[in-house]
Amino acid sequence: MSLATARALLPSRTPAKNRKPVGERTADVILGLFPDVNSGARATQKYFAKFLTIVSLVGFLTLLGINTLLAQDAFTLSNLKYEAKQLADQRDAINRAIDSHAAPENLAAAATLLGMRPSETPVFLDLTPTVGATNG
Repeated sequence: MSLATARALLPSRTPAKNRKPVGERTADVILGLFPDVNSGARATQKYFAKFLTIVSLVGFLTLLGINTLLAQDAFTLSNLKYEAKQLADQRDAINRAIDSHAAPENLAAAATLLGMRPSETPVFLDLTPTVGATNG
């Protein structure tokens, strides 16, 4: 029996027309691991849109948080301005009270209550320099 006759008698596993070369089968296996290019393009656009949506939402939430913190500081600043105005009003009231006590007529009345009396012979200081006379 020749080799060709023996091969013809042996049952074949696959028909000869369905057999692919090893290179084609390897390419099919490798391509099976990766998604189709057309569906991948759609998936990429879908994921990119989701990514942009998430990034924009995170950005908006961050801006909302920053604006909220700034608004809280604005309220604190207005409270500080209100307290500063109250303190300025109190300072002005104290200065007016001091000025009213320091008025000459009020000082004279307070001195009279203490038993003091005005001087009948006032003495004035002469601060003009005298030429030629030195005391020392």
